[in-house]
Amino acid sequence: MQTHLHQEKLKYDGSQLSSHFAFRQFGLLGDSVVAFLGPCEVKIDAMVDLEDVRRDAPIFSREMLSFIVESFAFDLRAAAAFQRLMVAIVAERLAERKVGPIRRQGDDLFVGDRKLSVSIAAASPVSSLIHLGLNVDAAGAPVPAVGLAEFGIEGPGFAAQLLSSFQAEYEGLLRATWKVRPVR
Repeated sequence: MQTHLHQEKLKYDGSQLSSHFAFRQFGLLGDSVVAFLGPCEVKIDAMVDLEDVRRDAPIFSREMLSFIVESFAFDLRAAAAFQRLMVAIVAERLAERKVGPIRRQGDDLFVGDRKLSVSIAAASPVSSLIHLGLNVDAAGAPVPAVGLAEFGIEGPGFAAQLLSSFQAEYEGLLRATWKVRPVR
């Protein structure tokens, strides 16, 4: 899995959750995870989470650390499982930094009763995609929210650590499937 930490601000509006985004924007062909900082505003017409659409619950964050994963090996169920693994990795890294109490609820993270993350897994005709967003500045969020800045966590450094962790887990998953012989 290729990784890329984009150095310039980029607004997440949902359009990045599309096949070949990493190739079109950054030249990463194949399985990849891209991280970037910037505002997040996903309007209802761009949302793929139909529960949020039914609740009329758009997503907003003044500053978010976003990760876009694209895999040509995962079906949607495998992408949803990897999405939850990513969320668990974030929780582990935050616990190492003494952030807490951190709680994972499905594919979301909370610190106390305030929401830290947004996340979705989706399928395109050629790949599976994941967006994981972590609030950096949660001011103005439509729900009680918390941001990484409240804990003194700098986005780019944390992003680099998470990219490395996600890449290692992904490659470990692949190795786990390559090392077994068939059963009869």
